[in-house]
Amino acid sequence: MAFYASRRKTHPREEDEIGELNIVPYLDIMMNLIMFMLLTMTALITLGVVNVSAPSYGGPGASSGSGDDKKLLLTVAISHKGFFVAATGAVLSGAGNDPNVPTVPLKGGDFDYDGLTQKMIEIKRQFPRNTAIILTEDSDLPYQDLVKAMDATREYSTPEGKQPLFFDVSLAAGVQ
Repeated sequence: MAFYASRRKTHPREEDEIGELNIVPYLDIMMNLIMFMLLTMTALITLGVVNVSAPSYGGPGASSGSGDDKKLLLTVAISHKGFFVAATGAVLSGAGNDPNVPTVPLKGGDFDYDGLTQKMIEIKRQFPRNTAIILTEDSDLPYQDLVKAMDATREYSTPEGKQPLFFDVSLAAGVQ
C-alpha cells in the first residue's frame, strides 16, 4: 500500500488563500441600520411636537392655583350652520338653550369669524387664565375654514397691538 502525497499539500499556494476582504455584506448592514435610524428619528421628531399635559388627580386640593381660578374646557365645533361653542360640558348657544342653534351662526351664508372672536373675548374676560381650546370641524368642510377659525380664536387686534386669547390650540377629529 503506497502513500501518495497530494500536490496541494506539497506545494501550498499562498496567493490563493490570501484574498481581499469582502466588505459588501458589512456595508449592506450598515446602510440598513442608517436608514432605520433616520426613519425612526423622523417619526420621533414628529411625535415630539405634540404638546401633552398629564391630568391632575386628587380633586380640588390637588391643583396648584388659588381657589378663585376657574377651570374651563373650551371647545369650538365648526359646522355648516356656524360655530358651536361648548364650555365644560355646557353648550353656549346663540339663541336660548337650544343645542341645535349655533353660538355664532352663519352671516350671509359665510362664517362669522368676527363674531367668533367677539365670543372668545367674552369668554376670555370670564376665564382670564385659560389659554387652551379644542377645535373640531365637519369632515366635509374646507381646511381653510379651520385655519381661519383658529386665527379668530388665538388673538385679536386692538389699537395697542395684538392681544392673545386662546393660543394653546388642540385639534379634534372631525364629525362625519
